[in-house]
Amino acid sequence: MPRPRPEGKEKRLITARRRRTRQAAAAGVLGGVLTVTALAGTSHADTGGNRDRTSSWGTPTPSARPTGEAPAEARIRIKPGDGVHRVETNGSVKVTVSDGRLTRVTMTAVATGAEIAGTLSADRTSWTPDGPLDRATRYQIAAEAEDAHGRPAAENATITTVSPVNDLIGHLSPLDGSTVGVGMPVRFDFGSAITDKAAVESKIQVSSSSGQQVVGHWLNDRRLDFRPETYWKAGSTVTVSLNVDGVQRTATFTIGRSQISTVDAKTKKMTVVRDGKKIRTIPISSGSAEHPTYNGQMVVSEKYGHIRMNGASVGLTEKDGKPSYDIQAVPHAMRLTDSGTFIHGNYWGADSVFGKVNTSHGCVGLKDVRGGGESRQPAAWFFDHSMTGDVVIVKNSQDKTALAPDNGLSDWNMPWSEWTAGGATG
Repeated sequence: MPRPRPEGKEKRLITARRRRTRQAAAAGVLGGVLTVTALAGTSHADTGGNRDRTSSWGTPTPSARPTGEAPAEARIRIKPGDGVHRVETNGSVKVTVSDGRLTRVTMTAVATGAEIAGTLSADRTSWTPDGPLDRATRYQIAAEAEDAHGRPAAENATITTVSPVNDLIGHLSPLDGSTVGVGMPVRFDFGSAITDKAAVESKIQVSSSSGQQVVGHWLNDRRLDFRPETYWKAGSTVTVSLNVDGVQRTATFTIGRSQISTVDAKTKKMTVVRDGKKIRTIPISSGSAEHPTYNGQMVVSEKYGHIRMNGASVGLTEKDGKPSYDIQAVPHAMRLTDSGTFIHGNYWGADSVFGKVNTSHGCVGLKDVRGGGESRQPAAWFFDHSMTGDVVIVKNSQDKTALAPDNGLSDWNMPWSEWTAGGATG
């Protein structure tokens, strides 16, 4: 398969971009289909030192990939847009389509899975929720449509409604009241560059019921993360206290069980360890010699039931301009980096691939079936037994690029001595 520019080694069908404030920490399962396309950024910091890596999806070879059809003419738009936070609870959400009609729209609260009731217009060109949304809540919207020729289109967005705690100073993730894995850092994202970092950092206190020392580090001018030296202790509670102009707010989140999975690119197996005990070993296929997977410690930041992969989003097109591949629904996908590393189901690879050959463009592929409907498949099992904040470590890959700490939730790749030197308050 043709490769985009050499310096872009990990776009994975999403071009490297300014990461929208689609906060990774509270992401959940999107039941519909996520269309993965090249997306422009809005108000989030750059993905850091690895932002120009090329596609590393486990992309099928031309002979093995599912057959696609001409792209649909229908164009879906979700208002207010993907990754937007501080969304007002009334009248802010609307889904529209041009050159087609909507066939399905779902809006789901990430934390609870509750589906929000909504109404399609009589001509099926728009959808709106029936009532006000809850405050301080993260929602995922999945929309599907078809054009006059019956060709399907899909789009998604993740938004977070206004919160007196999470949006008091920058935007805080994970969300207040959430439960996450042991690798989830406390993350503040700011809409503009912070010049007086010490003043901002002095308003924030982060502590853990485990007694672990928690230290802040400015990963760039718009992002401040907090973490302990080692992963959070399972079962502990993390408290974030904010004091801004005399207004005090407190947010807490819970650390769930410990799950750390190690992908060995040499043996082509992944070992899953839960609370210190190995619970499963899974055959995998990681990045090929040409497109090796990152080595390092990564953290699951988002989970999606299905993802649509379109080669045109990273410039992979045929002479007629059509995408080199268009896979409608890659199942059981979990994001590991902002630049596009995922661990996901692969239904197009032969059984002989998994545990034997590294074939992807940098993602980690697990055996699956089309549609992802068999819970016995390795990808389904791993997806069902994972949560955001879980750690995935890759070792023995041929890749020599250092995984940047601000590429997703890769904070743990920075040595503690360097981390503690990166705060602004001393």
